[in-house]
Amino acid sequence: MPIKQHIADAKQRMDAALETVRRELATMRTGRATVALLDGIRVDYYGNPTPLNQVANLSAPDPTLVTIQPWEPNMVAPIEKAIRSSDLDLNPQNDGKLIRVPVPPLTEERRKTLVKHAHKMAEDGRVAVRNVRRDANDRLKKLLKEHELGEDDEKHAISEVQKLTDLHIEKITEALKKKESEILAV
Repeated sequence: MPIKQHIADAKQRMDAALETVRRELATMRTGRATVALLDGIRVDYYGNPTPLNQVANLSAPDPTLVTIQPWEPNMVAPIEKAIRSSDLDLNPQNDGKLIRVPVPPLTEERRKTLVKHAHKMAEDGRVAVRNVRRDANDRLKKLLKEHELGEDDEKHAISEVQKLTDLHIEKITEALKKKESEILAV
């Protein structure tokens, strides 16, 4: 496998780690109501755990409310149960056809807990990026050992992988700072 393919593979895997962190941060609750808040919720749909957005229309008509319109009336109870059993501390209310999920303002203690959780998610993402770097560097060193690669090429490739690592870690840090400011905004 040529050097460019190794670097492209490492970039693709780092991009995947970055996207995972962004997606996880998007599902974290802030003081504002967003439909992304409910992305991690799975509903029992005829025996299959199904993402909520695949069994209902979701909308956030104002900053303190998410509304859920199930496509099938018999899905109201399972959706309500799934939201109550999630770790989002939300209390859905239904009128038989529409589920309203008020998003109460966060307490200072809950905000601090969420920020700690966001930091943990970001650190997990950084670790994943560093693991990709380690794997890529190990493969490059193996190619050098097998004489399929010159020392200069290996050093250049390792520096390219390091640049990618630094860039992705920086992007994760930016996403964390943005989420942290959203959480702490009163």
